[in-house]
Amino acid sequence: MYQLPHAIALHRLSFAVSGSESAEPSFLGRTPICHTLSYLRFLRRGRVQHLLHQLKYRGQRDVGQVLGRWYGHELAQQNFQFDLIVPVPLHPSKLAKRGYNQSDPFAEGMAESLRTPWHAAGLRRIEHTDSQTRKNRLERWENVANVFEVTDPAMIQGKHVLVVDDVLTTGATLEACASVLLAAGATEVSIATIACADR
Repeated sequence: MYQLPHAIALHRLSFAVSGSESAEPSFLGRTPICHTLSYLRFLRRGRVQHLLHQLKYRGQRDVGQVLGRWYGHELAQQNFQFDLIVPVPLHPSKLAKRGYNQSDPFAEGMAESLRTPWHAAGLRRIEHTDSQTRKNRLERWENVANVFEVTDPAMIQGKHVLVVDDVLTTGATLEACASVLLAAGATEVSIATIACADR
């Protein structure tokens, strides 16, 4: 199992309620998000970036599972409750190239600690998009505006769905997911990420 460095505590940042000054502006006035939650602060060339690179590009799924269990435990202690956890999906071509979705182990770890079901295929990415990394806020929005769909609307009807991903930057991808979930019948949508990037 991948050993997480003790010093990672130096980079902790948790948004325990929606409306956090650091997270909420990404969604203000657009899609109603119940809770905006992140576990760690993402700093360039920092320990959190290193961890996420291990998870995303080095096949270290344990990183996501461990962080998901830790964060899920903290949220459970704060009495957060969700009906279903759904990871942000990769396009099938990118999934085939990478071998797995880096958001899946995080979702799995959170589901274990929160004792909440999770569904790896609750959302489907129906269009391949360019990388978001070097895009500005508007370009990110345009890049993901209509690329997701709910695979089984009956599964999310009347539920509070938690959408999880690796990093929160502008929030464009997460909001696109939230929009289709709400349109398909979810009563509430919250988001949780491993890390939040300074903007």
